Amino acid sequence: MSVPPVYIIDGSRTPFLKAGSAPGPFSAADLAVQTGRELLLRQPFQPSDLSEVIVGCAAPSADEINIGRVIALRLGCGHQVPGWTVMRNCASGMQALDSGMLTIQTGRSDLVLAGGVDALSRTPILFSDPMVRWLSAWRSSPSLLKKLSTLKRLRPKQLKPVISLVQGLTDPITGLLMGQTAENIAHTFGITRDDMDAYAAQSHLRALAARKANAFAEITPLTDASGHLYPEDNGIREDSTPTKLGKLKPVFDPPWGNITAGNSSQITDGAALLLLASQAAVDRWQLQPLGRITDVQWSALDPAVMGLGPVFAATPILQRHKLGLNDLDLWEINEAFSAQILGCVAAWKDETWCQENLGCNALGALDMTRLNVDGGAIALGHPVGASGARLVLHLLHALHARHLKRGIATLCIGGGQGGAMLIETCDQKVNP
Repeated sequence: MSVPPVYIIDGSRTPFLKAGSAPGPFSAADLAVQTGRELLLRQPFQPSDLSEVIVGCAAPSADEINIGRVIALRLGCGHQVPGWTVMRNCASGMQALDSGMLTIQTGRSDLVLAGGVDALSRTPILFSDPMVRWLSAWRSSPSLLKKLSTLKRLRPKQLKPVISLVQGLTDPITGLLMGQTAENIAHTFGITRDDMDAYAAQSHLRALAARKANAFAEITPLTDASGHLYPEDNGIREDSTPTKLGKLKPVFDPPWGNITAGNSSQITDGAALLLLASQAAVDRWQLQPLGRITDVQWSALDPAVMGLGPVFAATPILQRHKLGLNDLDLWEINEAFSAQILGCVAAWKDETWCQENLGCNALGALDMTRLNVDGGAIALGHPVGASGARLVLHLLHALHARHLKRGIATLCIGGGQGGAMLIETCDQKVNP
């Protein structure tokens, strides 16, 4: 039985805004609503015509827990359009697309707004457990005397805050920070600091060239409550050269490590949303799709080397479709770390590694001119919940800009997983 096609009609993303030392100007819902509103205004149907809204978010705030529903209501979809939230760490946005695809293929939906968002600058600072226990005792003290007695037990060390973002970037099974898992990959494949910094500099150079060529037309500018305009990604740097990057100190394993802030993805706020449609919706609304989702794969691996997730996820797709690495016109692999990207490329070339881990022969050398042609998360940023959707959206735009046909978007996932999507462009009308 043939699987019904699922089309990508359109998409939009916010500028990716690098997190600073204070909460950013937008909540996660603000980000998604601003880009979603612009996206829906371009369509021939109403927001209330959507079957459902599915949003990936790794760190929703306490007042936006089911952020998918919050976004649906704020976009004017009406009370009758369901909205829900998915979470698969770095691939939450891609998981939302996969979930939307499945609801369309099963006939439950025809039009789905799906994507991802995170405002990582707004991840909360928490009280420690001892401080929470003290606050509980203070609140339950029945009299002033009891409260004074409780106050005497308060110690300055109890006031030390817990940084939830650091907790979220630490694997609970291995106890390793994500950057330390990248150090493991660098050690396995002999990736040097010079290799990492050269790749990071290339990411910025490609992103700068793409910006000048208007290759980020999928961006919807943001405006904050004070009327300040945010027209473009603000993490791209013209001065990111291998020499300058080489002066940065290691972050995760000082003094001997090689992973730095400069050869890692940036902590960022951002949203990316796409419209998915069935053939029936395409016919009804006379839509002209950008492309279609051809295949999806989720895989798992040792969390200590989670950055190799793209190899585990993309390889089965290649095998199913009898494709080599360079039979794809373009690749978008999320740049969590330079070492992780270079590790994936090295793994595919390593005969012993492929035999032991994939049960197949080495796939060979990936043509680096096909990989992240407009830069990646090292230059643009990595708002965790949004990145999977951004990869798919930009892959489609990059393919169309070059009159190409087929590509894979893939990324590693904290906790030891990988996700991949095979995407094809639609060059001709799909209406009968």
